[in-house]
Formats: sequence, structure tokens, C-alpha cells
Amino acid sequence: MNKQIGFTLIELIIAIAIVGILAGIAWPAYQENVRTASRADAQGALMGLAQAMEKHFTENGTYEGAATGDADTGVPNIFPSSSPLDGGAKKYNLRITAASQSTYTLRATPINGQAGDGIVELRSSGVRGWDRENDSKIDDPKDMCWNKNC
Repeated sequence: MNKQIGFTLIELIIAIAIVGILAGIAWPAYQENVRTASRADAQGALMGLAQAMEKHFTENGTYEGAATGDADTGVPNIFPSSSPLDGGAKKYNLRITAASQSTYTLRATPINGQAGDGIVELRSSGVRGWDRENDSKIDDPKDMCWNKNC
């Protein structure tokens, strides 16, 4: 009596179907975790840029002049201009969107694979914002935090 060892075709198809179902459930969750981690990295980069702005203020008595160009809106010349700071695919552009003698507004705008996640903002007053609706506005009170649920 010969007993064959192995899988039948039906068993193999069932195993592949189970793996496919699990992958279909896990992939979106993984993608959301990557987006959340990239946003957190941009938030940390904004905090670093805020520290650079404070250093600039200490040295110059104003926040003006911290960005390249004629006006104080744009690419920072006192800090890296994209996030993540430590290399890898860039997910956010860091910008100084407003800088006066006594206040500033910093923004991280999503690019590449992060596009569509909404801008992240930090103001000199400490107010934090995240454009959850991705409509380029951070004016709703529920947008005035960096958490998913505020």
C-alpha cells in the first residue's frame, strides 16, 4: 500500500485564498500606519524648525530673514527644507509661511506618497494644526491639533 505525502490542489487553493484574505485586510492597515508615521516625522521636523526659529530670533531679535527669497515666506535657510530629515524618500516640504518681527507660522506640505494627507502647521504661539480634510485650510477648531481625534 503506497501512501502519498503532500497537498491536494483543493488544499493549496484554500491556503492561498486564506493568505489573500489576510493580506487584503492587513495591507490597508499597514499603509495607514506608514502615513501616520510619516506625519509624526513631519511634526517632529516642524518642532525642530521652531527651535531653529527661536535660535534665529535670539541672534537677530526678529523672525524675519529666516527664509530664502525676498519675502520671509518660503524655504528655510536655517533648517532642512524637507522631511524626513535623516534621508529616505521625502514625504513633506517644510516652509515658513509667515514670519514677522514677533511671530511665525511653519507648514509641512505633503508630497510624493504622502500627498493628500493634509498640511501640518505650527505657529509661534504653540498652536498646532492639521488639515484633515485636505482643503488647504486650518481654520476649523477641530483642525487645531495634531491628533487624529481632537
